Order: sequence, then C-alpha cells, then structure tokens
Amino acid sequence: MQNIAMDVRNLVEILPQDDQRLAYELVKKLVLAWDPNFTKTTPEEAARIKSAEESGFVNEKDIDWEKIGV
Repeated sequence: MQNIAMDVRNLVEILPQDDQRLAYELVKKLVLAWDPNFTKTTPEEAARIKSAEESGFVNEKDIDWEKIGV
C-alpha cells in the first residue's frame, strides 16, 4: 500500500465509527467517479497483469477456442 493510502487509513481509524462510515462513503464516491466500472488499474495492478500475461502459465495451444463461453 502506498504511503498516502496508509496515512488515510490511519486517519480514518482515529475517527468515531459513524464518521468512519462517512469517510468510507466519500472515498467510495470518489473512486466510482474516477472509475465507475472498476476497469482502470493502478500501476501495481498493471505490472502484475503484464507479468501474468507474459508468464506463459497457460499455453494458448491448450485452450479450446471453439468452446470459450459455452
């Protein structure tokens, strides 16, 4: 977790429970405004996806492309 995210978490933990819920709803609203479909990735997520795609874990030849989605 990046330092700023940890700082926000620590600050929210200080708040009373009701204010924590309010802070949560505010952060949630900001995230949804930035990425309403949760399709964007953070730089860390993008690196993990790229690494997984390049790992060769699943060989393309092992996939029956005719039965995808069936």
